[in-house]
Amino acid sequence: MTETTSRTTESGPSSGPARQALGAYGERVAAAYLTACGMVLAERNWRCPDGELDLVLWDGEVLVVCEVKTRAGETGGTPHEAVTPEKLQRIQRLAEQWQLAHGVRAEDLRVDLVAVVHPPRGAAEVEHVRGLV
Repeated sequence: MTETTSRTTESGPSSGPARQALGAYGERVAAAYLTACGMVLAERNWRCPDGELDLVLWDGEVLVVCEVKTRAGETGGTPHEAVTPEKLQRIQRLAEQWQLAHGVRAEDLRVDLVAVVHPPRGAAEVEHVRGLV
């Protein structure tokens, strides 16, 4: 079952930041949002030879791997469109590798999406989609 929650959060950079800076901004906003919702951040930007996990968190006993997609306005498609079935499979494989690397074996694993849209003016819009997988 997929559950979606939305909220407006702090205003971000007003000028058009570089793509990497925009992504880092979105990850900061997403981490702040999720921890404010009671999750515990375990790791940010975990990398291995096969790829990267944006955020790894605990939601109680559930290990949550969160993909963060950030857009400046509505150009370039919605953040949701960037998460393909192939991307979800890769995230699941990376989550398994993260658990092995950290000696963790979570009984429950969830893949979430946090979509951050930063309009030209005003506060960023945050949408949290739980349970993509």
